[in-house]
Amino acid sequence: MTDHQTTHFGFETVPEHEKAERVQGVFNSVASKYDIMNDVMSVGIHRIWKEAMMDWLAPHSGQKLLDVAGGTGDVSFKFLKRAGFGNATVLDLTEPMLIEGQKRAEAEKLAQSLDWVVGDAMALPFENNSFDVYTISFGIRNVTHPQKALAEAYRVLKPGGRLMVLEFSQIPVEGMQKLYDLYSFNVIPSMGELIAGDRDSYQYLVESIRKFPDQETFLSMIQNAGFENTKYRNLTMGIASLHSGWKI
Repeated sequence: MTDHQTTHFGFETVPEHEKAERVQGVFNSVASKYDIMNDVMSVGIHRIWKEAMMDWLAPHSGQKLLDVAGGTGDVSFKFLKRAGFGNATVLDLTEPMLIEGQKRAEAEKLAQSLDWVVGDAMALPFENNSFDVYTISFGIRNVTHPQKALAEAYRVLKPGGRLMVLEFSQIPVEGMQKLYDLYSFNVIPSMGELIAGDRDSYQYLVESIRKFPDQETFLSMIQNAGFENTKYRNLTMGIASLHSGWKI
């Protein structure tokens, strides 16, 4: 019975139907501090990672981007600035995240090129073959069924469309991974409590990183969704990685 299926919420096992609501609770809680949160969790390096993402993506004018779990619009803003002109749809499950994004100065300057949509990565409210590019940054590990999200990405991309996923990942060197885990589990939740007054949400986010598949496993999931010419690049020794695929 579907009702009895479980999944992970960090290190906790929860009924599948509860996960989305609990993830939403985390991001409702941290929405106003989300950009600071990314700085805390990556020691500011997420900004460099997003620029590396844009370098590999090489946006060009007239493209239509769907940025899923796009939250405060960070990736969409960078995409539109690189493209010169185009359109970006920022989709997120959590409306307060989108509201925070709309308050940003870039959102005002780029308002004509931006759409903000509340929606679910596993059931996108768009027609088949609608977008040139699909991005998801630090979001796919929070989806109940990442494989469904990848299938939806494939569906809404036009033939010739590009998928790119930026996500925290696994350091392939065991000793380095252990050191990073010590930092993650001991420092990040405490900083979350200090900055956002919310230790539990940061604890979940650290645990969710550890539960996410490694680079090769995730690459095979992208291939199983139908994408071709799939590759990944490690960033900062594998603390994060970029995965790319094409709908051909």
